[in-house]
Amino acid sequence: MPHLSPLPLVYRMSKQNYKEPPKLSGGLPLVGHIPQFGKNPHKFMLDLREQLGDVAQFKFFHLDMVLITGPEASEAFYRAPDEVLDQGPAYKMMTPIFGKGVVFDAPIKRKNEQLQMLMPALRDKPMRTYSGLIVGEVENLIKDWGDSGQIDLLEFTKELTMYTSSHCLLGPEFRYELSNEFVGIYHDLEQAIKPIAYIFPYLPFPVFRRRDKARVKLEKLVREIMVKRAGKQENKANVFQTLIEANYEDGTKLTPHEITGMLIAAVFAGHHTSSGTTAWVLIELLRHPEHLQSVLEEVDQLYDEGEGVSFDSLRQVPKLENVLKEVLRLHPPLILLMRRVMQDFHVKDYLVKAGKFVCAAPSVTHRMASLFPDPDKFDPDRYTPERCEDKNMYGWQAFGGGRHKCSGNSFALFQIKAIISTLLSQYEFELVNPAESYQDDYQKMVVEPGSPCLVRYKKRVEAKQPSAVTTQSDAQEAVEAQGTFRVEVDFDLCKGHGNCAAEAPEIFQVDDKGSLTVLEYNPKAELLEKARAAEKFCPTRAIRIVTEGQCMKPK
Repeated sequence: MPHLSPLPLVYRMSKQNYKEPPKLSGGLPLVGHIPQFGKNPHKFMLDLREQLGDVAQFKFFHLDMVLITGPEASEAFYRAPDEVLDQGPAYKMMTPIFGKGVVFDAPIKRKNEQLQMLMPALRDKPMRTYSGLIVGEVENLIKDWGDSGQIDLLEFTKELTMYTSSHCLLGPEFRYELSNEFVGIYHDLEQAIKPIAYIFPYLPFPVFRRRDKARVKLEKLVREIMVKRAGKQENKANVFQTLIEANYEDGTKLTPHEITGMLIAAVFAGHHTSSGTTAWVLIELLRHPEHLQSVLEEVDQLYDEGEGVSFDSLRQVPKLENVLKEVLRLHPPLILLMRRVMQDFHVKDYLVKAGKFVCAAPSVTHRMASLFPDPDKFDPDRYTPERCEDKNMYGWQAFGGGRHKCSGNSFALFQIKAIISTLLSQYEFELVNPAESYQDDYQKMVVEPGSPCLVRYKKRVEAKQPSAVTTQSDAQEAVEAQGTFRVEVDFDLCKGHGNCAAEAPEIFQVDDKGSLTVLEYNPKAELLEKARAAEKFCPTRAIRIVTEGQCMKPK
């Protein structure tokens, strides 16, 4: 039988055992704790948890906010049904950008249908076509660098991830025919993401007027491209084409208005967070030469073995992947994930009344010493099989968690690894300013390195590295001894990426709608390697392969 993780214990306690979350004192009339929060949200939330614990209340203008931190409270947050905690009311600021009736502004059922329509372009098969596009974009952007020079790294990664995301997810028209026009439109949409928009998204500010004009202009372009594509015999698979061909469950097609909003959502997911994370990966490598050397050896090995950057090769770079995980722990781009409480919400021994807002804080949970010893230290070895400090999926939560874990996390990790591998294969880098001067800018809605973010580059000479040697694992030996192993799946976490079916088709099957079927829960030993690959490459960690002697993961 499949393993289905139960709802947290807090959902099964009697109401009389609950109490109201403790409140932070000192809020000002009308604005509440906004002045303290605005100076440095991350520090404010760290201090709030230190003072009041995992569940704590504060005032955000007139709204009652409840901060959720720590793995137990976070699990309650991420696993709560949409009918209890709803994203929509918490992200009304995105309605003018995505559009009325699109994503967060849509009813829950319609929103989930829309998000599921994005999945085909993020599944295993199309992902295998993206590496060439990403590498090509990197090489095109650095072709005029010459032997040495200096760049603003953040500006470079913003431009690069815009090109890679639009090319992979939207298609060639947006990348080549409309590149400058689309970049300008996207800029006007992006600039409208301001803290004030959480509460007042329609104030007559110039930045909001530019946002609204850009949204109208983009929908006009989308309509024109749809007409052009309709006259072609063949169209390559990408998010845009997927949405054109998609149907709701009732058989209706998406309107150009809906397609426009979902395209914006796809690019925001592929670009807005990846640009800052890509910059931080290079910065942290330059701050820590010992880890840079390990990653360089790993990247050089890809080229020495004739693979270079590909979908398959980038899944076998544990040093770079662990660096990326540690960057996302220390510098998560989204430090506040909000929900509106639609029905009374039970978390630990607290009751949060309907009408309030709750927010998970990945950056705070990531700094808990009980989860990550010496939490302020940059230490990619946390994620080695021996330590497994990310084993608690509600401890390391850079992509959120539960049913609304970021669907594009696999694309984001792949994109960043491809960019970093390509850059390091051709250039050496060094920080222009003192290492400690590169800090997170918490004044931005999506956290990224502060500007200017300067680095120098110099053309490098390729170095040869020996091939890696692999050995049979203890788990494999144990399975061979007992003849079978066990497959467990948390269907609540599954998003239908299809990676498991690509890795182990004898065990997993995913249909065109993204529904997963497990063909065999106790496969024979010879399928262990394939099953392990399915577990490893599941972007939502919905699969668990159970053998003796493994690094156990929480249910």
